[in-house]
Amino acid sequence: MGKKRTYGGIQPGIKWGPFTLRLPGVHAPISWPEAIQGAFLSLATGGALAPLMMNFFDIPFEVAWSILTIQLFWVWSQTILFGDAYAAGWITPALPLVLVFLGGFTPGPEAVQAMIAITLVVSFLFIFFAITGLGEKFNQLVPNALKAGIILGAAIAAFMSEIDRVQTLPFTLITSWVVVLVLMFSIPFGKLPNTKAKLLVMSNAMLVSFIAAGIVGTLTGELTFNIEWGFFIPQFGELLATVSPWGVGMPSWSIILAAIPISIMVYVLVFGDLLVADTLLKEASKVRPDEKVDVNHTRTHWALAIRNLGQMFTGGVLIPLHGPMWTGIQVFIMERYKTGRKAMDSIFSGTMSWYLFALPLGFLMPIIGIIVPLLPVALSLTLLLTGFACAYVAMSMVNDNTTRGYALAIGMLTAFVGPAWGIGAGLVLYFLLIGKNNQTPAQDQSEEHKAS
Repeated sequence: MGKKRTYGGIQPGIKWGPFTLRLPGVHAPISWPEAIQGAFLSLATGGALAPLMMNFFDIPFEVAWSILTIQLFWVWSQTILFGDAYAAGWITPALPLVLVFLGGFTPGPEAVQAMIAITLVVSFLFIFFAITGLGEKFNQLVPNALKAGIILGAAIAAFMSEIDRVQTLPFTLITSWVVVLVLMFSIPFGKLPNTKAKLLVMSNAMLVSFIAAGIVGTLTGELTFNIEWGFFIPQFGELLATVSPWGVGMPSWSIILAAIPISIMVYVLVFGDLLVADTLLKEASKVRPDEKVDVNHTRTHWALAIRNLGQMFTGGVLIPLHGPMWTGIQVFIMERYKTGRKAMDSIFSGTMSWYLFALPLGFLMPIIGIIVPLLPVALSLTLLLTGFACAYVAMSMVNDNTTRGYALAIGMLTAFVGPAWGIGAGLVLYFLLIGKNNQTPAQDQSEEHKAS
């Protein structure tokens, strides 16, 4: 049973420096719908990176899966060790950019060193903005319409990736999309009587869509399952020798310099993730005045630096890097959170519970046998919900025809040409079309959204 908080207060925890330690069941009640769904979906979505790392790092599946078991701890640490209210994840929008960069290097140690270079430079940016506090100032200086364009670009990029993916598993993926969108966002479905069956499937929307995809994929022959018994033995020795600085060494200065442009783009995308996260939390706070969510971007920057460097030195480099929020899951948790305290006592009940059982289940061979065929479904659902959330958040940030058109144009440039072009053209077009004194009023920022 989690500790009780005062009405309108911050969820209890143990302060250590700028961070707050919270343990599931101790400092916040366990939310079982999140714990059950998160166990499978965290493994499946994380496992979707295994083929990419096998290809670019030239490693076997056993090493790739070992990397993913360690990354589960570092993902979970964002909530339990550092005290952020985000359902942490990767820097997912950066994935296409990272893959293009790695494609310029020979698979194996050279590509690993290239990924180490990105990790080092991005971590340096996190530390720099944490020390100087300029990250928050940067957030405040960026016009609201440009923020909307950046976020809309992430939505477009997410949807674009799924257009290509659906051709490989059409029946399976479309089934999962329809089920999750109906259960989470359908207005007609929401108007149906709140029976126990309806509330059950709504609380487990991600899991229900996963099961539906598995059934349809099996019936159509798009998916096949190979179940084995036993325990997975992590290949930690080979992992450290092949995908970490301990084994392949630090990259040369030429590789580090080559990684600087893409690392800056990655940070811009992280900034976009934080914008989406703040908007989602702000919307939820309007209907959940019983809890004050402490959002601190300086703390988040420190946590991201520690997570990425910790991953690199203990579990090898990770494609596409640790980020502040798993957008699709954050949306799912926030929608449940907004239904009231009976459904989810604290936002931390959802974010901590999501990863609670993923790590131990990742060592069971039968679970791996079930998860592996569904890896594309998990990644697809993540990107779909990411795109859906980014789209409605971006649209809510603009309120006249000029800024709507501007946001769409910047979003298209960002998705099709790249973040650097989106930002550059966005700044020029902002002054030409809107002007610095005619910015669409930014949403009010409460004190908990400011870095201390």
